[in-house]
Amino acid sequence: MINISVLGYGTVGSGVVEVLNKNRDSIKKRAGQEINVKYVLDLRDFKGDPIEDKIVHDYSIIANDPDVRIVVETMGGVNPAYEFVKEALLNGKSVCTSNKELVAKHGAELLEIAKQGKVNFLFEASVGGGIPIIRPLNQSLTADEIEEITGILNGTTNYILTKMSYEGCQYEVALKEAQEKGYAEKNPQADVEGFDACRKIAILTSLAYGMQVDHEDIYTEGITKITDVDIAYAKSIGAVIKIFGTSKKVGDKVFAMIAPMMIKSDNPLYSVNDVYNAIFVKGNLLGNVMFYGAGAGKLPTASAVVSDVVDATKHLGTNIMTIWSSKKLVLADINEMEQRFFVRIPNAQKDKVKDVFGEVEGVAAGIEGEYGFITNTLTEREYKKKVNGFTVRSMIRVGF
Repeated sequence: MINISVLGYGTVGSGVVEVLNKNRDSIKKRAGQEINVKYVLDLRDFKGDPIEDKIVHDYSIIANDPDVRIVVETMGGVNPAYEFVKEALLNGKSVCTSNKELVAKHGAELLEIAKQGKVNFLFEASVGGGIPIIRPLNQSLTADEIEEITGILNGTTNYILTKMSYEGCQYEVALKEAQEKGYAEKNPQADVEGFDACRKIAILTSLAYGMQVDHEDIYTEGITKITDVDIAYAKSIGAVIKIFGTSKKVGDKVFAMIAPMMIKSDNPLYSVNDVYNAIFVKGNLLGNVMFYGAGAGKLPTASAVVSDVVDATKHLGTNIMTIWSSKKLVLADINEMEQRFFVRIPNAQKDKVKDVFGEVEGVAAGIEGEYGFITNTLTEREYKKKVNGFTVRSMIRVGF
């Protein structure tokens, strides 16, 4: 039997305990031994809960207990999670976490500590919830050079855009419904402004290229400016609007960004709706693969955490190599990235579009007093220069 401890008995932490109990027999077979939750760290007491007797309020009890071999961190945030995880690794315990903020900021350092101590720092659930993507990048796709990773990495924003696209909801209405259903927090900024997806693409890019990518360096644009008018233009050409996290290698440069994109049905991410996530990976030999599933939620995320617990159990005393150095990967200037752009301007400015942009693709959505068009491929810098002098009501990048 192997003893583990869970830090945080919130949504994911309680889900981990539930998964371990519900699938106890099959998990035991896969791990090779029974997995027992010895402690659960939380500030609350949970009277009447089956784990009531396992609750502790002092982390040092867990950190200093040699019988605890694996620590599951589901607290969220950077502090005190970082201090707790680092101490666990230094004390010879493997750690499994769902904490994207922690992984994005300290992943390289914690992996190095784990390597030195012949333990493991595993974080499958930090990106994509229940979708397996970390392990494939680290193990299954190692024969390929990764050329692109593009994904719908946040279920809340995907739900809001789905409601706007298919039910005609205004942004504010769709957001309120997402909050009522528990998909969005009371303060939804991390989701709707793209910060959550930014941390996730930072983790994936760090793994893909083996160097530290700081999420603060990634251009990030959320969905708060998307309107029903933008949706109408997209529909008129058989497109939808999604928010993507993208990292792309072009020559010896790596670009990364979070931004809404207009895509058509030939894009593999077109039909990914509601709270689902999907991650598209392009390798230089394998070609295109896509990972799809529940990107969030109590049990899907907990399932991914428990899969790491099983992996850590099977590799006691052995470090699973992960190439992610603390050396910083300097991302290419986003202004050099090439895109096509959908632009909305007042109809009065239509006549000068051809002179500035050359041939464009006009988009008619029956919006009075307005002209919409799609540019040819331009760098971000070229677009900004050309659009200067126009009254831009909206701009969305185009993925076709």
